[in-house]
Amino acid sequence: MKVTVVGAGAVGASCAEYIAIKNFASEVVLVDIKEGFAEGKAMDLMQTASLNGFDTKITGATNDYSKTAGSDIAVITSGIPRKPGMTREELIGINAGIVKSVSTSLVEHSPNVILIVVSNPMDTMTYLVHKVTGLPKSRIIGMGGALDSARFKYRLAEALEAPISDVDGMVIGGHSDKGMVPLTRLATRNSVPASEFLSEERLDQVLQDTKVGGATLTGLLGTSAWYAPGAAVSGIVQAIACDQKKIFPCSTLLDGEYGLSDLCIGVPVVLGRNGIEKIVEIKLTDAENAAMQDSAIGVKATNALI
Repeated sequence: MKVTVVGAGAVGASCAEYIAIKNFASEVVLVDIKEGFAEGKAMDLMQTASLNGFDTKITGATNDYSKTAGSDIAVITSGIPRKPGMTREELIGINAGIVKSVSTSLVEHSPNVILIVVSNPMDTMTYLVHKVTGLPKSRIIGMGGALDSARFKYRLAEALEAPISDVDGMVIGGHSDKGMVPLTRLATRNSVPASEFLSEERLDQVLQDTKVGGATLTGLLGTSAWYAPGAAVSGIVQAIACDQKKIFPCSTLLDGEYGLSDLCIGVPVVLGRNGIEKIVEIKLTDAENAAMQDSAIGVKATNALI
């Protein structure tokens, strides 16, 4: 199992670290445009191998996609991150060109690769990869929902004053502050609806805090977060590499599901060795469906910019 991570910045390096520590891949290749940067990150990570007990080989390359040849999975994190006050949508001009070039280079050297898109605006970048590469929809996956759901569960556990292992929840919709649809109705604490423990007002606060989760961190850090995005990616990569058949909410190209077509947006999918093996359609309430449709309008408006 060979995994490539394009972009050796904070998010890309975290992806590589978490994938290596889980020890399911034989090789991780880091690629970056900055001279020596990916090689340095790879060397630093390899020097943790004996301390963290993994045997995954991590190598780095400066803009040399021949080193990625034969990759089973590739993660695209390249592009500029958010600054405080920026929306994900404002990154589109620069990041669209980068993602187009990167995805084309990856497919040229690994025609059977499964692509995972992290670069923002993530739903639109995922859609762009479809248009540029022509790969089957099962092999192009946007990461956002997995991250948003992790942030949702963090906020739920905080509100419930419960261990996070007791909590479950899911966020669908667009990976944007306005587009996220946290499904508070389906959130649980050890199979008991969270609404049994929390008032409607408190659940709504959890929802609102989840939607601005990325912006909150950008304000605190001065740039985009990296630990949770890296962990979200590693979970998706492991589900594919190990054929786990796990359900994650991911951005995928819809063709009538949820009443939507010709866009990529976050919905629950089953992930296995073939990438997206099934789109799971859950019955939404009228309010949830309305929020989903509004989210789709926002995603399509961003798509129109490319």
